[in-house]
Amino acid sequence: MARIVVIGAGMGAMAAAARLAVAGHRVTVFERTATYGGAVGRFERDGFAFDTGPGLLQVPAVYRDLFVKTGKEPLEARVDLVQVDPAARHVFADGTEVSLPNASRAGVVSALDEAMGAGAGERWGDFLVRAREAWDRTRRPLLEEPLWRDWQILGEREPYPALRQRRLLRTRTAGRLAEVGAWELGDPRLAALLESYALGYGLDPRAVPASAAVLPYMEHAFGAWYVRGGIRELARAVYERCVARRVEFVFGATVERIIEKDGRAAGLETADGTVVEADFVVGGPPELLRSLMGRGELYGGEAPEPHPGSRSRGRAVVCLALRGPREAGTAHRTVVHSTDRAGELHHTFGTGAPPPHPTVWVDRPDDPRLRPDDAHESMVLTATVPSLARYDWAAAGAADAFADRMVVAAERAVPDLRERVLWREVRTPLDTLRETGSEAGGVPAPALAGQEGVLLRPANATAVPGLFAVGGWAHPGGGLPHVGMSGALVAGLIVEGPDFRGSQ
Repeated sequence: MARIVVIGAGMGAMAAAARLAVAGHRVTVFERTATYGGAVGRFERDGFAFDTGPGLLQVPAVYRDLFVKTGKEPLEARVDLVQVDPAARHVFADGTEVSLPNASRAGVVSALDEAMGAGAGERWGDFLVRAREAWDRTRRPLLEEPLWRDWQILGEREPYPALRQRRLLRTRTAGRLAEVGAWELGDPRLAALLESYALGYGLDPRAVPASAAVLPYMEHAFGAWYVRGGIRELARAVYERCVARRVEFVFGATVERIIEKDGRAAGLETADGTVVEADFVVGGPPELLRSLMGRGELYGGEAPEPHPGSRSRGRAVVCLALRGPREAGTAHRTVVHSTDRAGELHHTFGTGAPPPHPTVWVDRPDDPRLRPDDAHESMVLTATVPSLARYDWAAAGAADAFADRMVVAAERAVPDLRERVLWREVRTPLDTLRETGSEAGGVPAPALAGQEGVLLRPANATAVPGLFAVGGWAHPGGGLPHVGMSGALVAGLIVEGPDFRGSQ
C-alpha cells in the first residue's frame, strides 16, 4: 500500500483519489478552500440555488465508469441523471430560432431545414459525419490514453477530413474551425452554431484547428445531460464516493511546497508547517506543481507545455433570482448568439475587452430544488470573456456593466427578463481565480489535435518520479468528461506503472 497525497479537490483530483483508494492505497486530499468540486461550484441565497460552473454534462459514461470501478453502487443510484430535450434552443442574430433535439440526427436535420430552409439540415448532418471521423481518430489518444511520447504527431496531422474547395485556380481545405463553417456549411447561422461550441470553451474559432469539430459532435453523439439539483450534485456524489472509500480530506490547507528526496517527489508541506511524507504526489495545474517544486522544468522536453496562445479565456456568470414561474415547455438551455459575431471575437480574443454584444448561454433548469417555490425561477447566464491577464475585472463597475449587457442579450430569448429580476449575483474570472486557483481566472478547454499541438496539454506523468499532474490544465484538458478521464489516467499510471496504455 502506497501513501499518496493529492493537491486540490477538483473533479479530476477526486476521480483519481477514489480510484487509487479502491486499488488499496492510502490517499489524502489537501484542498486550500473550504469545499470540494473545483470549478463545479454552487451559489445559494434566499431559497434559490445556481450552478456557477458547467450547467450540463456530456459523455456521462466517464462518470458511470468511475462509479462502476470504485464500488457496486452505480452513478444513477447516487444522482438523478436526466437527458434534456431539446439539447439547446438557439436564437441567432437575425432572429431565426431553432431547437435542436437531443442526440437525434434526423430530428436535428428536420429542425434546421424548417428554421433555415431546405438543405441546411443536410449540410449540418454531413458535417457531423466528418466530425465523427475526427472523433474516431482522436478519441483514444486525446481522451483515453496517456499522452504519447511522440506527441508531435498529434499536432502534425489534422484529423478532420475537410472538404476540398475549388476556388478560381486554387484548391483549398479548411484548417481552422471558422473556415469549416464558412466554406462547408454555406449559411452564416450554421457557421455561428458551429463556432459557438468553441466559444463556449473559451476558444477562438478563427484560430483553433478544424478538429474542434469534435466539440459539437460530443453533444450530438452522447447527448446533453443534467443532474437534478444541479451539476454540483455530481461533485457531491464523487466526493461521497471518495469518503466511502476512506479517502481523507483536509480542507483549508494550502500547500506551500512539494518535498523532493533523492530526485523523487516525496510528500508536501502545508502553510502551517505540517509535513506529510508520501510515495506519490498528485496535483495540478502543471504550473502550480512547477512552482511548488521550485523547478523550471517538469517534463524534460518529452511532453508539450501549454502554448500562451492556447490558453482559454475566462467566464462571466450572472445568477438571476426571478419572480414569476418558469413557463411550460421552456428549453433547459438557450444560446443567444451575438448580434455582432465579428466584433465579439475581436474584443474577446483581440483587444482584451469584454464584447459589447456577447453570445450568452441561458440555463433555465426545470428543477424545484433550485427555487424557493413554483412562483419563482432561478436562471444562470454565462458568457466567455477575457481573463484577468487581459482585463481588470476588479475595476469599479466593470462586472456590473458587463452583466447588464448579458441580461440585455438574454432578453432576446426571455422577454421582460429585467422586469422579473429580484436580485442577481455576478461572478467573473476574479471568482474563478479565488475558488480554483486557475491562473488569471481562465477556464481550460479540452485538448485538441492538429495545429502543431498548441492545444495539447502537458502529460499526466512528469519527468519527476512520483509526481503526476491531474485536472483540466493537464492531459486531456478541460471539461467534465476530460477531467474525469484525467483522474482515470493518473490512477492507471500509478497503479499499473509507466506501461499503462489507457482505459479499456
